[in-house]
Amino acid sequence: MSKEAEMKEVELNELEQEKQSVNTDSEKNGCVKVKVPEEKEVKFTGLTKEELMRVAGTTGWVRTRWALLVLFWLGWVGMLAGAVVIIVQAPRCKPIPEMHWWNEGPLYQISNVNSFSEDIKGIENKLDSLNQLKVKGLILGPIHTVQADQINTLYLKEIDPVMGTEKDLDSLLERAHKKGMSIVLDLTPNYKGAAVWFSDIAAAADKLTEACAYWLQKGVDGFLFSDMSQVDSTDAWQSIQNVVHSNTREGTKKSALIGSVTKQPADNVFGLLESSKVDLLLTRLPGIKLSGIQEAEDMTKLYSNHSSLAWSLIKDTSDLPTRLYHMLLFTLPGTPVFISGDEVGLKKGESLTGIWDLENPAEENNETAKTIRAERSAVRSFFKTLSDLRGKERALLHGEYASLHSSTSSFAFLRLWDQSERFITALNWGNSSVTITLTNSDLPAEARVRLSTDTEKLAVDSMVPLDKLQLEAKQAVLLSYPYTG
Repeated sequence: MSKEAEMKEVELNELEQEKQSVNTDSEKNGCVKVKVPEEKEVKFTGLTKEELMRVAGTTGWVRTRWALLVLFWLGWVGMLAGAVVIIVQAPRCKPIPEMHWWNEGPLYQISNVNSFSEDIKGIENKLDSLNQLKVKGLILGPIHTVQADQINTLYLKEIDPVMGTEKDLDSLLERAHKKGMSIVLDLTPNYKGAAVWFSDIAAAADKLTEACAYWLQKGVDGFLFSDMSQVDSTDAWQSIQNVVHSNTREGTKKSALIGSVTKQPADNVFGLLESSKVDLLLTRLPGIKLSGIQEAEDMTKLYSNHSSLAWSLIKDTSDLPTRLYHMLLFTLPGTPVFISGDEVGLKKGESLTGIWDLENPAEENNETAKTIRAERSAVRSFFKTLSDLRGKERALLHGEYASLHSSTSSFAFLRLWDQSERFITALNWGNSSVTITLTNSDLPAEARVRLSTDTEKLAVDSMVPLDKLQLEAKQAVLLSYPYTG
């Protein structure tokens, strides 16, 4: 072999070795598993006690701590001082006057039990409907037995069998109390005769004293007596008063002693309030036939004792539109008392039949009957709205009274209490429209309509000016405006 051939063979061998070496390394590299070490989680354990003590003692941290401590106490003292200033400068709330159950809502008088629901048991079945109207108490009867002008037939502890039994009354009391309603018995002695107290007041009073104690033990919540002007200053009346009030046990609601008078001037009413010491004196208004000027004067005289006043209206003499009448009684200071059927606008002599199913009427083909039913339902809704409002608003519940306007056929007054919303009642019972100007230092330029007897003329929530408030004939409106301080 030549030298040149040998050199080529050597080169080929070296080249072959390099290829094998590369293949061997590739195989090895393809099979090698590279294990990457996992990073260990580094946990911060904080400074040791010794390290903290060394840092805490440095000048910077000492100054920082003192600065933060001073800022804390300065802030705390500043907030305390601010709270004291606010309390001192803020207007103080007036204490709520003492309230009894007869001050919290309307009373509902059922004089003729038989025409109302046939008997006492029937009244129990009407409690749900009355409760919807926020009625706080029922004045029931008289239901005792007596013959006209015959005092020897007076049995105040016996219920006339035509009206029901004592068991019926017990059941009525139990269910009424569960609904938060109180029951008052009308114990007017000679209610069928000419003189309601007979000719021998002392003899009647002895029986009344015994009867009051008996019915209070049965759970009755109070009593009504008519024509208080005959007995208010007698010893007999004092004995009745002592029995009723002494039977009120501590921790229970007070028993109500209610008197009534009719067609008495304001001076006489005020005198009876003082002399009789009744819890509530019911004044029966003979409709608004006097001028509004006289009404304003009378109300101003009686205002100071308004928590002991109750108002009702004599149906046979009143030509006042029902909604206007509702507006007046619910917003006057005192307790409104309604006669059965008033909530739907019944007139004297009209039957109560059909007033209990106004919300779910049966099918009727008579258009007149449908119209009457729709009107009664609307009146009842108006009544309920006023009753709800009176129970929620302090100004209407126990607020102060101020006359704003009076004329021969119109009347307006203000009800206000401390920082609560104020209310204005304006009524025009005349036959023509009037424009009245309301003036008082508390009044704003305009007020919001809360309720109106004619929503087309005075829409609810609309704003009306108080310097020129226009009322149509037989119209009433309830306005409100906020306390501004």
